Amino acid sequence: MGNKLAKEQQQQKEEQAKKDAASSAPKADKETGKKESTPAPKPAPAAVAQQGDYSHFNNKLTINDFDLLKVLGKGSFGKVMLVKKKDDPSGTLYALKTLRKAALVKRNQLAHTSTERHILQSIHNPFLVHLAYAFQTPDKLYMVLDFMAGGELFFWLKKDRKFSETRCRLYTAEITSALDALHTADIVYRDLKPENILLDAAGHLRLTDFGLAKGGITGPGMEGGTKTFCGTPEYLAPEILENKGHGKAVDWWALGTLLYEMLTGLPPFYDTNVQRMYHKILHEPLRFPKTEGRQLSEDARDLIRGLLDRKVSARKGSGPTGADELKKSRFLAVYDFERIMAKEYEAEFKPPAATSATDVSNFDKEFTSETAADSMVVSHMSQTMQDKTKFEGFTYKGNEKL
Repeated sequence: MGNKLAKEQQQQKEEQAKKDAASSAPKADKETGKKESTPAPKPAPAAVAQQGDYSHFNNKLTINDFDLLKVLGKGSFGKVMLVKKKDDPSGTLYALKTLRKAALVKRNQLAHTSTERHILQSIHNPFLVHLAYAFQTPDKLYMVLDFMAGGELFFWLKKDRKFSETRCRLYTAEITSALDALHTADIVYRDLKPENILLDAAGHLRLTDFGLAKGGITGPGMEGGTKTFCGTPEYLAPEILENKGHGKAVDWWALGTLLYEMLTGLPPFYDTNVQRMYHKILHEPLRFPKTEGRQLSEDARDLIRGLLDRKVSARKGSGPTGADELKKSRFLAVYDFERIMAKEYEAEFKPPAATSATDVSNFDKEFTSETAADSMVVSHMSQTMQDKTKFEGFTYKGNEKL
Protein backbone atom coordinates (compact mmCIF):
# COMPACT_ATOMS: atom_id res chain seq x y z
CA MET A 1 0.00 0.00 0.00
CA GLY A 2 2.83 2.34 0.94
CA ASN A 3 4.62 1.64 -2.34
CA LYS A 4 1.44 2.33 -4.29
CA LEU A 5 0.91 5.66 -2.50
CA ALA A 6 4.54 6.67 -3.08
CA LYS A 7 4.21 5.78 -6.75
CA GLU A 8 1.05 7.91 -7.09
CA GLN A 9 2.78 10.83 -5.36
CA GLN A 10 5.76 10.52 -7.69
CA GLN A 11 3.46 10.53 -10.74
CA GLN A 12 1.72 13.66 -9.42
CA LYS A 13 5.10 15.37 -8.98
CA GLU A 14 6.15 14.47 -12.52
CA GLU A 15 2.86 15.77 -13.96
CA GLN A 16 3.22 19.01 -12.01
CA ALA A 17 6.82 19.39 -13.20
CA LYS A 18 5.67 19.06 -16.80
CA LYS A 19 3.08 21.79 -16.25
CA ASP A 20 5.69 24.07 -14.70
CA ALA A 21 8.25 23.61 -17.47
CA ALA A 22 7.62 25.88 -20.44
CA SER A 23 9.72 28.10 -22.62
CA SER A 24 10.51 29.31 -26.17
CA ALA A 25 12.12 32.02 -28.35
CA PRO A 26 10.85 35.04 -30.29
CA LYS A 27 11.99 36.32 -33.65
CA ALA A 28 10.91 39.55 -35.34
CA ASP A 29 11.13 40.00 -39.07
CA LYS A 30 11.16 43.24 -41.09
CA GLU A 31 9.06 44.26 -44.08
CA THR A 32 9.45 47.77 -45.44
CA GLY A 33 10.73 47.31 -48.93
CA LYS A 34 13.90 46.08 -47.28
CA LYS A 35 15.84 43.07 -48.47
CA GLU A 36 13.86 40.12 -47.20
CA SER A 37 15.29 36.90 -45.85
CA THR A 38 13.74 33.67 -47.05
CA PRO A 39 11.44 32.38 -45.73
CA ALA A 40 9.62 35.63 -44.83
CA PRO A 41 5.80 35.72 -44.77
CA LYS A 42 3.76 38.77 -43.79
CA PRO A 43 2.42 39.36 -40.29
CA ALA A 44 -1.15 38.32 -39.55
CA PRO A 45 -3.66 40.99 -38.48
CA ALA A 46 -3.69 41.54 -34.74
CA ALA A 47 -5.81 43.23 -32.11
CA VAL A 48 -4.89 44.74 -28.77
CA ALA A 49 -4.72 42.04 -26.09
CA GLN A 50 -6.00 42.25 -22.56
CA GLN A 51 -3.21 41.78 -20.04
CA GLY A 52 -3.79 38.35 -18.52
CA ASP A 53 -2.66 36.01 -15.80
CA TYR A 54 -0.08 33.57 -17.19
CA SER A 55 1.10 32.26 -13.83
CA HIS A 56 0.48 28.67 -14.97
CA PHE A 57 3.53 29.11 -17.22
CA ASN A 58 5.64 29.63 -14.08
CA ASN A 59 7.29 32.77 -15.49
CA LYS A 60 9.18 35.09 -13.21
CA LEU A 61 8.39 37.91 -15.64
CA THR A 62 5.34 38.79 -17.74
CA ILE A 63 4.50 41.54 -20.21
CA ASN A 64 2.86 43.35 -17.27
CA ASP A 65 6.32 43.97 -15.77
CA PHE A 66 7.26 46.32 -18.62
CA ASP A 67 6.21 49.75 -19.83
CA LEU A 68 5.65 49.54 -23.59
CA LEU A 69 7.01 52.80 -25.01
CA LYS A 70 7.39 52.67 -28.80
CA VAL A 71 7.18 50.27 -31.74
CA LEU A 72 10.62 49.83 -33.34
CA GLY A 73 9.83 47.28 -36.06
CA LYS A 74 7.45 44.58 -37.27
CA GLY A 75 7.85 41.34 -39.14
CA SER A 76 6.56 37.95 -40.10
CA PHE A 77 6.31 36.52 -36.59
CA GLY A 78 5.64 39.57 -34.44
CA LYS A 79 7.01 42.99 -33.54
CA VAL A 80 9.83 44.72 -31.68
CA MET A 81 9.04 47.39 -29.09
CA LEU A 82 11.04 49.79 -26.94
CA VAL A 83 10.33 48.95 -23.28
CA LYS A 84 11.59 49.51 -19.77
CA LYS A 85 11.14 47.39 -16.67
CA LYS A 86 8.67 49.01 -14.29
CA ASP A 87 10.61 48.19 -11.12
CA ASP A 88 14.02 49.25 -12.49
CA PRO A 89 15.01 52.62 -10.97
CA SER A 90 17.81 53.01 -13.53
CA GLY A 91 15.26 53.23 -16.35
CA THR A 92 17.33 50.95 -18.61
CA LEU A 93 15.75 50.64 -22.05
CA TYR A 94 15.37 47.32 -23.87
CA ALA A 95 14.09 46.05 -27.18
CA LEU A 96 11.26 43.57 -26.60
CA LYS A 97 10.91 41.08 -29.43
CA THR A 98 7.69 39.06 -29.66
CA LEU A 99 7.04 35.90 -31.65
CA ARG A 100 3.73 34.19 -32.29
CA LYS A 101 4.03 30.49 -31.50
CA ALA A 102 1.44 29.47 -34.09
CA ALA A 103 3.43 31.16 -36.85
CA LEU A 104 6.66 29.50 -35.70
CA VAL A 105 5.07 26.05 -35.66
CA LYS A 106 3.27 26.55 -38.98
CA ARG A 107 6.47 27.57 -40.72
CA ASN A 108 8.62 24.96 -39.01
CA GLN A 109 10.80 27.55 -37.28
CA LEU A 110 11.13 25.94 -33.84
CA ALA A 111 14.71 24.77 -34.37
CA HIS A 112 15.77 28.18 -35.71
CA THR A 113 14.08 29.90 -32.77
CA SER A 114 15.89 27.64 -30.32
CA THR A 115 19.22 28.41 -32.01
CA GLU A 116 18.51 32.14 -31.90
CA ARG A 117 17.76 32.08 -28.19
CA HIS A 118 20.92 30.03 -27.54
CA ILE A 119 23.07 32.54 -29.43
CA LEU A 120 21.54 35.55 -27.69
CA GLN A 121 22.12 34.02 -24.27
CA SER A 122 25.37 32.11 -24.71
CA ILE A 123 27.65 33.70 -27.33
CA HIS A 124 29.39 36.64 -25.68
CA ASN A 125 30.89 39.19 -28.04
CA PRO A 126 30.68 43.01 -27.94
CA PHE A 127 29.30 43.05 -31.49
CA LEU A 128 26.38 40.66 -30.95
CA VAL A 129 23.06 41.65 -29.38
CA HIS A 130 22.50 39.88 -26.05
CA LEU A 131 19.47 38.49 -24.21
CA ALA A 132 18.48 40.02 -20.86
CA TYR A 133 15.27 38.07 -20.21
CA ALA A 134 12.92 35.66 -21.96
CA PHE A 135 9.40 34.62 -21.03
CA GLN A 136 6.24 33.28 -22.65
CA THR A 137 2.45 33.03 -22.67
CA PRO A 138 0.32 30.24 -24.17
CA ASP A 139 0.46 32.01 -27.53
CA LYS A 140 3.70 34.01 -27.63
CA LEU A 141 7.38 34.10 -26.89
CA TYR A 142 9.06 37.28 -25.61
CA MET A 143 12.76 38.15 -25.74
CA VAL A 144 14.10 41.21 -23.93
CA LEU A 145 17.25 42.36 -25.75
CA ASP A 146 19.84 45.13 -25.71
CA PHE A 147 18.38 48.36 -27.08
CA MET A 148 20.58 49.96 -29.74
CA ALA A 149 19.72 53.65 -29.85
CA GLY A 150 21.38 54.29 -33.23
CA GLY A 151 18.91 52.16 -35.16
CA GLU A 152 19.56 49.94 -38.17
CA LEU A 153 22.51 50.34 -40.49
CA PHE A 154 19.90 50.02 -43.26
CA PHE A 155 18.30 53.28 -42.06
CA TRP A 156 21.59 55.17 -42.41
CA LEU A 157 22.63 53.52 -45.68
CA LYS A 158 19.27 54.46 -47.20
CA LYS A 159 19.78 58.02 -45.95
CA ASP A 160 23.47 58.45 -46.92
CA ARG A 161 23.44 56.10 -49.96
CA LYS A 162 27.05 55.05 -49.32
CA PHE A 163 29.74 55.42 -46.67
CA SER A 164 33.38 56.48 -46.59
CA GLU A 165 36.13 53.84 -46.54
CA THR A 166 37.09 54.88 -43.01
CA ARG A 167 33.58 54.26 -41.78
CA CYS A 168 33.29 50.96 -43.69
CA ARG A 169 36.66 49.77 -42.41
CA LEU A 170 35.60 49.93 -38.75
CA TYR A 171 32.23 48.32 -39.52
CA THR A 172 34.01 45.51 -41.38
CA ALA A 173 36.39 44.92 -38.47
CA GLU A 174 33.57 44.75 -35.94
CA ILE A 175 31.47 42.42 -38.11
CA THR A 176 34.54 40.21 -38.64
CA SER A 177 34.88 39.93 -34.87
CA ALA A 178 31.19 39.02 -34.49
CA LEU A 179 31.31 36.37 -37.23
CA ASP A 180 34.51 34.98 -35.76
CA ALA A 181 32.72 34.45 -32.43
CA LEU A 182 29.83 32.65 -34.13
CA HIS A 183 32.08 30.50 -36.31
CA THR A 184 34.25 29.55 -33.32
CA ALA A 185 31.04 28.17 -31.77
CA ASP A 186 30.32 26.29 -35.06
CA ILE A 187 27.40 28.59 -35.90
CA VAL A 188 26.80 30.02 -39.37
CA TYR A 189 24.82 33.30 -39.35
CA ARG A 190 23.33 33.22 -42.89
CA ASP A 191 21.52 36.56 -42.65
CA LEU A 192 24.12 39.32 -42.73
CA LYS A 193 22.58 42.46 -44.27
CA PRO A 194 22.13 46.14 -43.32
CA GLU A 195 18.71 45.46 -41.77
CA ASN A 196 20.26 43.09 -39.22
CA ILE A 197 23.03 45.42 -38.09
CA LEU A 198 22.26 47.88 -35.29
CA LEU A 199 24.25 50.90 -34.11
CA ASP A 200 24.71 52.04 -30.53
CA ALA A 201 24.87 55.66 -29.42
CA ALA A 202 28.66 55.75 -29.95
CA GLY A 203 28.43 54.45 -33.52
CA HIS A 204 29.61 50.89 -32.86
CA LEU A 205 27.53 48.03 -34.21
CA ARG A 206 25.99 44.72 -33.20
CA LEU A 207 24.48 41.91 -35.24
CA THR A 208 20.91 40.90 -34.45
CA ASP A 209 18.19 38.52 -35.68
CA PHE A 210 19.63 35.02 -35.56
CA GLY A 211 16.50 33.28 -36.83
CA LEU A 212 18.32 31.79 -39.83
CA ALA A 213 21.47 30.84 -37.91
CA LYS A 214 22.46 27.18 -37.88
CA GLY A 215 24.52 25.39 -35.25
CA GLY A 216 26.78 22.36 -35.59
CA ILE A 217 28.45 23.68 -38.75
CA THR A 218 32.10 22.65 -38.61
CA GLY A 219 33.41 23.49 -42.08
CA PRO A 220 33.42 26.34 -44.60
CA GLY A 221 31.52 24.42 -47.29
CA MET A 222 29.48 21.28 -47.94
CA GLU A 223 31.60 19.15 -45.62
CA GLY A 224 30.13 19.61 -42.16
CA GLY A 225 27.58 22.01 -43.65
CA THR A 226 23.89 22.24 -44.49
CA LYS A 227 21.70 22.39 -47.61
CA THR A 228 18.84 24.64 -46.49
CA PHE A 229 18.04 27.34 -49.06
CA CYS A 230 17.71 30.52 -47.00
CA GLY A 231 18.94 34.07 -46.80
CA THR A 232 18.43 37.35 -48.64
CA PRO A 233 18.64 37.17 -52.47
CA GLU A 234 21.27 39.90 -52.91
CA TYR A 235 23.52 38.29 -50.29
CA LEU A 236 23.24 34.61 -51.23
CA ALA A 237 26.55 32.85 -51.87
CA PRO A 238 26.90 30.77 -55.06
CA GLU A 239 27.01 27.49 -53.12
CA ILE A 240 23.56 28.22 -51.63
CA LEU A 241 22.13 28.85 -55.11
CA GLU A 242 23.70 25.64 -56.40
CA ASN A 243 22.22 23.70 -53.46
CA LYS A 244 25.39 21.65 -53.07
CA GLY A 245 25.69 22.30 -49.38
CA HIS A 246 27.15 25.29 -47.57
CA GLY A 247 28.96 26.22 -44.38
CA LYS A 248 30.63 29.16 -42.66
CA ALA A 249 32.02 30.55 -45.93
CA VAL A 250 28.58 31.93 -46.86
CA ASP A 251 28.99 34.55 -44.12
CA TRP A 252 32.26 35.78 -45.65
CA TRP A 253 30.58 36.06 -49.06
CA ALA A 254 27.81 38.11 -47.42
CA LEU A 255 30.41 40.35 -45.77
CA GLY A 256 32.01 40.99 -49.16
CA THR A 257 28.59 41.86 -50.57
CA LEU A 258 27.88 44.18 -47.64
CA LEU A 259 31.25 45.95 -47.90
CA TYR A 260 30.70 46.47 -51.63
CA GLU A 261 27.20 47.87 -51.00
CA MET A 262 28.35 50.21 -48.23
CA LEU A 263 31.09 51.62 -50.48
CA THR A 264 29.14 51.90 -53.74
CA GLY A 265 25.44 52.05 -52.82
CA LEU A 266 24.36 48.74 -54.41
CA PRO A 267 25.19 45.05 -53.95
CA PRO A 268 27.75 43.77 -56.51
CA PHE A 269 25.44 41.59 -58.62
CA TYR A 270 22.22 43.50 -58.09
CA ASP A 271 19.34 43.19 -60.55
CA THR A 272 15.65 43.99 -60.15
CA ASN A 273 14.92 40.56 -61.61
CA VAL A 274 15.83 38.00 -58.95
CA GLN A 275 16.53 35.18 -61.41
CA ARG A 276 18.87 37.41 -63.43
CA MET A 277 20.57 38.41 -60.18
CA TYR A 278 21.10 34.74 -59.30
CA HIS A 279 22.64 34.20 -62.74
CA LYS A 280 25.00 37.14 -62.15
CA ILE A 281 26.02 35.82 -58.73
CA LEU A 282 26.87 32.47 -60.30
CA HIS A 283 28.50 33.56 -63.56
CA GLU A 284 29.25 37.26 -64.08
CA PRO A 285 32.65 38.79 -63.26
CA LEU A 286 32.95 41.18 -60.33
CA ARG A 287 33.05 44.79 -61.54
CA PHE A 288 33.77 47.93 -59.56
CA PRO A 289 31.85 51.07 -60.58
CA LYS A 290 33.44 54.45 -61.02
CA THR A 291 32.09 56.25 -57.98
CA GLU A 292 31.34 59.97 -57.99
CA GLY A 293 34.51 61.87 -57.22
CA ARG A 294 36.44 58.93 -55.76
CA GLN A 295 37.77 55.48 -56.55
CA LEU A 296 37.80 52.56 -54.17
CA SER A 297 41.24 51.91 -52.75
CA GLU A 298 43.10 48.85 -53.94
CA ASP A 299 43.07 47.54 -50.35
CA ALA A 300 39.26 47.64 -50.30
CA ARG A 301 39.02 46.05 -53.75
CA ASP A 302 41.45 43.32 -52.78
CA LEU A 303 39.43 42.35 -49.70
CA ILE A 304 36.15 42.39 -51.63
CA ARG A 305 37.64 40.19 -54.36
CA GLY A 306 38.87 37.74 -51.72
CA LEU A 307 35.49 37.59 -50.00
CA LEU A 308 33.57 37.22 -53.27
CA ASP A 309 35.63 34.31 -54.56
CA ARG A 310 33.20 31.71 -55.93
CA LYS A 311 35.58 28.92 -54.99
CA VAL A 312 34.78 28.23 -51.34
CA SER A 313 38.23 26.89 -50.43
CA ALA A 314 39.89 30.03 -51.85
CA ARG A 315 37.48 32.52 -50.27
CA LYS A 316 38.99 34.80 -47.63
CA GLY A 317 38.10 33.57 -44.15
CA SER A 318 37.51 30.00 -45.32
CA GLY A 319 41.05 28.75 -44.80
CA PRO A 320 42.51 27.08 -41.70
CA THR A 321 43.15 30.44 -39.99
CA GLY A 322 39.53 31.58 -40.41
CA ALA A 323 38.84 35.21 -39.54
CA ASP A 324 42.54 35.91 -38.94
CA GLU A 325 42.96 35.95 -42.71
CA LEU A 326 40.68 39.00 -42.86
CA LYS A 327 42.26 40.66 -39.85
CA LYS A 328 45.67 40.49 -41.57
CA SER A 329 44.38 41.86 -44.89
CA ARG A 330 45.73 45.26 -45.88
CA PHE A 331 42.28 46.78 -45.45
CA LEU A 332 42.02 45.75 -41.77
CA ALA A 333 45.68 45.42 -40.75
CA VAL A 334 45.64 49.02 -39.48
CA TYR A 335 43.74 47.78 -36.43
CA ASP A 336 44.81 46.06 -33.24
CA PHE A 337 41.89 43.66 -32.78
CA GLU A 338 42.22 43.65 -29.00
CA ARG A 339 41.45 47.36 -29.18
CA ILE A 340 38.62 46.62 -31.62
CA MET A 341 37.10 44.25 -29.05
CA ALA A 342 37.41 46.95 -26.39
CA LYS A 343 35.79 49.51 -28.72
CA GLU A 344 38.77 51.81 -28.33
CA TYR A 345 38.63 53.08 -31.92
CA GLU A 346 36.32 56.06 -32.26
CA ALA A 347 33.59 55.63 -34.86
CA GLU A 348 33.61 58.16 -37.68
CA PHE A 349 29.82 58.41 -37.52
CA LYS A 350 27.80 58.77 -34.33
CA PRO A 351 24.00 58.69 -34.58
CA PRO A 352 22.28 61.88 -33.40
CA ALA A 353 21.98 61.87 -29.62
CA ALA A 354 18.57 61.11 -28.17
CA THR A 355 16.71 64.14 -26.86
CA SER A 356 14.67 62.04 -24.42
CA ALA A 357 14.41 58.48 -23.12
CA THR A 358 11.75 57.69 -25.71
CA ASP A 359 13.42 59.43 -28.67
CA VAL A 360 13.29 56.93 -31.55
CA SER A 361 14.11 59.32 -34.39
CA ASN A 362 16.86 56.92 -35.55
CA PHE A 363 14.19 54.35 -36.44
CA ASP A 364 11.69 54.13 -39.30
CA LYS A 365 8.63 56.35 -38.77
CA GLU A 366 6.47 53.69 -40.40
CA PHE A 367 6.80 51.74 -37.15
CA THR A 368 7.50 54.37 -34.49
CA SER A 369 4.24 56.19 -35.31
CA GLU A 370 2.24 53.15 -34.17
CA THR A 371 0.92 52.76 -30.64
CA ALA A 372 3.00 50.35 -28.58
CA ALA A 373 0.75 47.54 -27.34
CA ASP A 374 0.94 43.81 -26.91
CA SER A 375 -1.18 42.12 -29.57
CA MET A 376 -3.72 39.36 -29.21
CA VAL A 377 -3.10 36.28 -31.33
CA VAL A 378 -6.07 35.66 -33.63
CA SER A 379 -5.60 31.90 -34.10
CA HIS A 380 -5.83 29.38 -31.30
CA MET A 381 -3.03 26.93 -30.63
CA SER A 382 -4.74 24.37 -28.41
CA GLN A 383 -3.08 21.34 -30.00
CA THR A 384 0.36 22.93 -30.10
CA MET A 385 0.17 24.28 -26.58
CA GLN A 386 -0.85 20.89 -25.19
CA ASP A 387 2.70 19.85 -26.07
CA LYS A 388 4.61 22.43 -24.01
CA THR A 389 7.84 20.55 -24.63
CA LYS A 390 8.04 22.39 -27.96
CA PHE A 391 9.02 25.54 -26.03
CA GLU A 392 10.87 24.11 -23.04
CA GLY A 393 14.02 25.91 -21.98
CA PHE A 394 12.99 29.28 -23.39
CA THR A 395 12.28 31.30 -20.24
CA TYR A 396 15.42 33.10 -19.04
CA LYS A 397 16.10 35.47 -16.17
CA GLY A 398 19.55 36.76 -17.11
CA ASN A 399 21.89 37.59 -14.28
CA GLU A 400 19.18 39.10 -12.14
CA LYS A 401 17.52 37.14 -9.36
CA LEU A 402 13.81 37.57 -10.11
